[in-house]
Amino acid sequence: MASTKVSVLTKQDITDAAKRFEWKRQLPKWTVIVEGRELPARPLVLDAAGVPPNDPTNSHQAVAILRDCGFDVHYQGKTLQTANNDQAPLSALEELIYALRGSCKGGDSLVEAREREHRIEKDHIAR
Repeated sequence: MASTKVSVLTKQDITDAAKRFEWKRQLPKWTVIVEGRELPARPLVLDAAGVPPNDPTNSHQAVAILRDCGFDVHYQGKTLQTANNDQAPLSALEELIYALRGSCKGGDSLVEAREREHRIEKDHIAR
């Protein structure tokens, strides 16, 4: 759960924080575009709220706040789906799920392969 100070942030609070925000490290997976600058999503939100980096607010909560305020949020450089963007790229997790779905069905699936291995091991032990 986002801390109280974080959950009451306004778009203006975030914009003001972005003007003075400096980030010297590599950008994390979640970023936000504020006035043409790409900034790390969670650190910006925490800075805008004036809370320490160990605040319990996680990246997904920070992203939700930024999206609710109307900011353009990116995951690994790809824009997330917004009300104005009907076709957004899939997140890495969604891509993995789609890739794995096909490998769990049919004769060449991971499940079938494991069951085959199990039968072979069982036959080998029985001999």
